[in-house]
Amino acid sequence: MSASPLTLAILPGRFAVCRLEPDAPITEFSSETRFFSVTRTDEELSVVCPENQIPANAKREMGWRCLKVQGPLHFSCTGVLASLSGPLADAAISIFSASTYDTDYLFVKEETLEKAAAVLSQHGHVIQ
Repeated sequence: MSASPLTLAILPGRFAVCRLEPDAPITEFSSETRFFSVTRTDEELSVVCPENQIPANAKREMGWRCLKVQGPLHFSCTGVLASLSGPLADAAISIFSASTYDTDYLFVKEETLEKAAAVLSQHGHVIQ
């Protein structure tokens, strides 16, 4: 099953990508927080969250906007991230991605959001 074309929604607000020590406690997020992602490895605890909820003492990269791939996507669907990241890489737009059971989320810096949406549209994707 091919990934193209995809429909993406631009989530409201700005996000931060944060790094904490691997043994840091996982931050509690409000039940009203519409998106956050937490990943722990042996090397780090990574958190993607709204800028107004950055964990204390976190190294942070701010100013990200989120494009949500409208899902759910089936696990047999291939090339989802490639169909998005390839054109953006060709346009020199940096990305950060996060995936869930149902779908993928693509983050671009706020200053490149308009260009990213245009590039993805030119490659057949639908931006809502």
